[in-house]
Amino acid sequence: MYRLLPFVLLPLVLIALAAPASARAPLPVGTDLDYQLGGARSVPANVGIVVRDRKARPVAGRYNVCYVNGFQTQTDERRFWNKRPGLILKRHGHRAIDSAWGEWLLDIRTAHKRHRLAGIMRTWVRGCAAHGYAAVEFDNLDSFTRSHHLLKRRQAVAYARLLVRAAHNAGLSAGQKNFAEFNGRTVGYDFAIAEECGRYRECSSYTSHYGRRVLSIEYRRVDFRWTCDHFGSRLPVVLRDLDLTPHGVREWC
Repeated sequence: MYRLLPFVLLPLVLIALAAPASARAPLPVGTDLDYQLGGARSVPANVGIVVRDRKARPVAGRYNVCYVNGFQTQTDERRFWNKRPGLILKRHGHRAIDSAWGEWLLDIRTAHKRHRLAGIMRTWVRGCAAHGYAAVEFDNLDSFTRSHHLLKRRQAVAYARLLVRAAHNAGLSAGQKNFAEFNGRTVGYDFAIAEECGRYRECSSYTSHYGRRVLSIEYRRVDFRWTCDHFGSRLPVVLRDLDLTPHGVREWC
């Protein structure tokens, strides 16, 4: 189990809070991760990195990563996106949806729409910075793979570059979420968040790009054990329940 002592953690966080846009605080290594998108809960002493939704408050004394759904919509924000129907991807006249999560895919097919969407994300990212987050996770980089060929990889990469720029301009490090075969360093990502890299045997793809700055989340115990056995000495690995509930499963290597 990774441990980062409080007297090491606190300076990291203070640096992150006080840093200008040109001085981003890097993701720390050698500490555990807590992935709290489904609701906030207490953070044990072994955890130095906490990921929370952009509407939640960061945790004092930790390195905080702000979750932003950069490529799809949150189900509780449909009123917001209903006012911007032109930014939602359509398929046969209906909104394209990620059926696993009930999220609409954002339409990133044109430069104009990518810049409009990046403007929205820029506002949210600035909010993360204002609340005291040190980094931002942009979810669903791989949404083009669920678009029935309506979206292209090159469009996702072009949009990702805008999101990374928005994060860096706000003084935050930027995290690549999933899409293991893509080297996000090429567009400026600083670290990666790898869901189920053990299950799909993708962890080495992330480490080849980001070294130890990879956050691993597993949802099945068998995959968690495999990831701990093969990468637990190098990476923070956490086992969570799929809904990430505040009282759900949470274990570390």
